[in-house]
Amino acid sequence: MAMSHTHRGPFAPAHSKRKRSVLWLPIAVFTAGLVCAALWVTWLLWPRWPAADMALDAPSLPITVNGVNFNIPPAAIRNKMQRKPGTQERVDLMFRWPSLEPPDPAVKAGPVTSAKTIDRVFLTIANYGNTLPLIERFKTIYPRYLEPSITTDPGGLSVRPFRDGTPYQGEDMLYDSASPERFLVRCTRDGKGEAIGMCLFERRIERAEFTARFPREWLSDWAEVSQGLEALIAKLRGAGR
Repeated sequence: MAMSHTHRGPFAPAHSKRKRSVLWLPIAVFTAGLVCAALWVTWLLWPRWPAADMALDAPSLPITVNGVNFNIPPAAIRNKMQRKPGTQERVDLMFRWPSLEPPDPAVKAGPVTSAKTIDRVFLTIANYGNTLPLIERFKTIYPRYLEPSITTDPGGLSVRPFRDGTPYQGEDMLYDSASPERFLVRCTRDGKGEAIGMCLFERRIERAEFTARFPREWLSDWAEVSQGLEALIAKLRGAGR
């Protein structure tokens, strides 16, 4: 009589091995994910020594804003966190006027009692986003908010006030009537008490925007202001071109 024998070796069949491998795979992936997450959180929370402050008398820093290169002296950078080389979203600056030199950190600015006591120009270099250049806004957007009347200020610039009840109430557009592209600013008016009229000058530099803020009173010699701002732009570009 024939006998049937089943061979049983010391090892499990191959299909059992495959089944166990399939079951362990998601467990291993899940465990690896937990380990990676724990390491990431540990790295974020691990105490680190703060970076040393940049010396204000250090050489100019190569800073890139929206793909545009600038060389900026650390002493001119107002925000301590921005005093580092590399790519930044914006940089806030301040220069003495009319020397165009960074302020001396050892000399504190005195109280602002009038426009005559302001001897600094404040700058921002940033990505201009989706906004139109100032000259395009002046031609296409601002006319619906401006008064039709045009006067001339003591420095010879044409003045068009914004109408009351508009988002720009209390401001004026001042420009070189012969060539608004050459010089065009939006300014607030002197108010009661110590409110000082200030102007915004904007200039596109490739994919970055340069914005300067200064007292409206400086416009009594607007040609000098225009030349000074253009010289400051050239100075900041420097070897970064």
